[in-house]
Amino acid sequence: MPDRIATTVDGRPLALSNLEKVLWPATGFTKGEALHYYALAAPVLLPHLRRRPASFVRFPDGVEGERFYIKHPPPGLPDWAPTVEVSGKDGSRRQVVVDDVPTLMALANLGALELHVPQWTADGGPDAHDRLVVDLDPGPGAGLPECCRVACLVREALAEDGLECWVKTSGSKGLHLYAPLVPAPGRLVSGYAKAVAQRLEADHPALVLSRMARHLRPGKVFVDWSQNASAKTTAAPYTLRARRTPTVSTPVTWEEVARCTRPEQLAFTPGQVLARVERDGDPFASLTDPARARPLPGTR
Repeated sequence: MPDRIATTVDGRPLALSNLEKVLWPATGFTKGEALHYYALAAPVLLPHLRRRPASFVRFPDGVEGERFYIKHPPPGLPDWAPTVEVSGKDGSRRQVVVDDVPTLMALANLGALELHVPQWTADGGPDAHDRLVVDLDPGPGAGLPECCRVACLVREALAEDGLECWVKTSGSKGLHLYAPLVPAPGRLVSGYAKAVAQRLEADHPALVLSRMARHLRPGKVFVDWSQNASAKTTAAPYTLRARRTPTVSTPVTWEEVARCTRPEQLAFTPGQVLARVERDGDPFASLTDPARARPLPGTR
């Protein structure tokens, strides 16, 4: 593979560089392979990014080099990449919205390879959350199988309140659950998620934790309801992760979650993810269907 390619992507000019550079030394996975993954994953990835102001983990020298968590457009991003103005407690800033393949590839070319988005869109604004997210984080002595047990409990609790949810791996050690909502204020979504977490902790105290105190975490799964804050973001479905080896935050089925007894059963490489998508499509596709959105309980 040439180490520099001048090309066009959907009519946009791009100069892709350092394609042979190894970004994941443990496996030899290169920047060119990362760009290839994103080019092929774009049809299932982009619907989950569209119109959401994106943040990035940028690691231009690989996962063992310096990395940066950034919300602003990375240096060198082409002028044609779409951005939006986002207001926050520290003022306003421009952020990229990854709405198309050229923008996705331009960002990956700049080393912004891990993609994070909030639970609201630029069109609705930061106080109109259209998704609820539950981040399951295992403490010491717990792992992905325990997260799967808790995920089933969260699914049941949400279903009792009329919410349908989908599940994906974090690409690290936990799981993320999403439920589509009729847009609701972030504080109400956070409050509801916290109440669900507290209820599950009360019912399953040996397994579930709703509090952030680290000394309470051994052997338990922290149900992180705080990810619903408007200022927070979550790793996007199908994003690469800046872990020791190239893993992907991968949508999975509830049948796979129910069968999980070992972490490796729900750990997927980029190649495995592309094969899954080619075989099964996107298990998360319905999450973006407005007809699946339901009112946040207590706001009907």
